[in-house]
Amino acid sequence: MTRGGLALPVLIPLLACAPASVRPPEPPSASSPYSRGTHLVLLGTGTPNAEPDRSGPASAVIVDGTPYLVDAGPGVVRQATEAARRGITALEPSRLDRVFLTHLHSDHTVGLPDLILTPWVLERERPLEVFGPAGTAEMVRHLLAAYEADIQRRTAGLQPQNATGWRVVAHDIAPGVVYRDSNVTVTAVTVPHEDWPQAFAYRLESRDRVIVISGDTRPTDALVAACAGCDVLVHEVYSDAGFARRTAEWQRYHAAAHTSASALAALASRAQPKVLVLYHQLLWGTSPDELVAEVRAGYAGRVVFGTDLAVF
Repeated sequence: MTRGGLALPVLIPLLACAPASVRPPEPPSASSPYSRGTHLVLLGTGTPNAEPDRSGPASAVIVDGTPYLVDAGPGVVRQATEAARRGITALEPSRLDRVFLTHLHSDHTVGLPDLILTPWVLERERPLEVFGPAGTAEMVRHLLAAYEADIQRRTAGLQPQNATGWRVVAHDIAPGVVYRDSNVTVTAVTVPHEDWPQAFAYRLESRDRVIVISGDTRPTDALVAACAGCDVLVHEVYSDAGFARRTAEWQRYHAAAHTSASALAALASRAQPKVLVLYHQLLWGTSPDELVAEVRAGYAGRVVFGTDLAVF
């Protein structure tokens, strides 16, 4: 389509029965210690609360030097840049060209225009691939329209800029295998999150590891099955003690939308991940150590309180 003389990209829906192998991954940088094997980087572990020490929900799974992002919370590109400065060169902005959205809540997507545009300004030439629930393609269409003036000036003005890196191929996905290349198979798993018509967790399976990222969800057997002894289960959680201090109205919401520490302990006891990483932690006055203790009270496995830029 065109708008104001600017050619906007065609947005292509992806059916679950036709997993994408859109393009081969770029070769890794041999100088990086993360150029081989599978690594998880927590780019942001926060919630909708505006906590200055935690960016919004976003994770990166790096397989043989290629990054695959899950969610795009506020700060995602700057967090990736900081990780690159710490030696994880796969997360240099120009290499950020795939993201899988768990759902369309603002705290998981506010960083999407940043992910579309900033890496392009920093010389990404490949279009961004965006996978997500129904409504993802429409969200991308509106974002590109909102930033049309910016794109127009950067491509037609004095600033040296390539004409492709701002483009987006957006996929409205269904549950099942949604992406596959020579590095990884990505499976979308339906999870219950309040009354959202579609919300997903993602299972990323490479040659050497299986990593499952819950997104926002209340307890569900689907994540037990998706993990089933996985290497890392990244799961949202709220404190039982903090929950008890909330009003009845908020308790109704959180019980329908999220997972308590005690419920997560029960889930992890069945799923048996090698490591359980807590993220999107709702503390409500509870300390990180106290939250971990709440989970450990019902789960004997390894539990880690996830922090921004932690690597697993």
